[in-house]
Amino acid sequence: MNDNDHAPVWAPKTFCFSDVDEFRNAIRGLNLEFTPFVRKMAAEQVILSLPGCDVNLTRAFPRIVDAQLVENCTAIGFTMDDLDVPVRFNGAQRSRPVVVIGSGGAAYTTIEEVQRQIASVVFRPEVTDRGWPQAALSFKIFETTAESLNRLRALVREVLAAAAEPIGSAEMPLKAAAMKESLLAAVDEVLYSVVQARWTHRPNDERHFRIFQDIHAALSDDLSQPIYSEEIARKLGLSVRTMHDVVRRYRGMSLHRYLRLRRLWLVRKRLLAGADSVKAVALAFGFWHLSDFSRSYRDQFGEAPSQTLERGRGR
Repeated sequence: MNDNDHAPVWAPKTFCFSDVDEFRNAIRGLNLEFTPFVRKMAAEQVILSLPGCDVNLTRAFPRIVDAQLVENCTAIGFTMDDLDVPVRFNGAQRSRPVVVIGSGGAAYTTIEEVQRQIASVVFRPEVTDRGWPQAALSFKIFETTAESLNRLRALVREVLAAAAEPIGSAEMPLKAAAMKESLLAAVDEVLYSVVQARWTHRPNDERHFRIFQDIHAALSDDLSQPIYSEEIARKLGLSVRTMHDVVRRYRGMSLHRYLRLRRLWLVRKRLLAGADSVKAVALAFGFWHLSDFSRSYRDQFGEAPSQTLERGRGR
């Protein structure tokens, strides 16, 4: 057997998921938290790890995402489809050719209402010498031309296909380095082709994003205890109106609806872990009207909470 008979070391790997927590734990390069909108999810992720560069292609599911990039890297993200359903990114919702960029430690929030195909290219170490926008607190979003974005999309598909082809071991490092250089050049072009658009000022506003992060942290501290908007607003030095407006901007829904959705998923997680009883868990997460809770739970997950608990105890 000669070198050409071997599969490449840096071949893309495909992973399929039907479990929310399994999918969350498989994501690399991001500290990820999300709330699905669907009862059952089906996701697929293709990962190509090159020296100094990861290419990720994900078929996701309707969800709310909160993510923070790990340190010492730069990430570029973009959709691979042209669905006429915009993604709400950092509080802005547009159906335009866009690219997002974040540096080590940057965070973002998105709302994806339908299944999307999303790509990301993560460079390590952080890219600092190509004139790219620096985004250390929050990811930045930029409108670009459809032509440059489509070239980047096509390149990602070509790289993933070419990386799966057999190649001699001596040629692998050369091919991988050339692929990385092509990706860098394509990102250069996308960012060089940025369209000056006033709508991008809002999602790139770090002051309002910081307020949202403070609210999100306060709501994530302990959702098993009663949460009152006045108390949170007082704690953060905000008015209740400001807090509601910020949550609606970044979540696309009322504070009440978001908290209820979040609590339902936390209940499900506790039931799958084998809780003592449905009633105890429901009350712990603020669901005092048990018949209403059961109806909401069934609407969200397609099964009764008692069925979830039974599966959790059987694990």
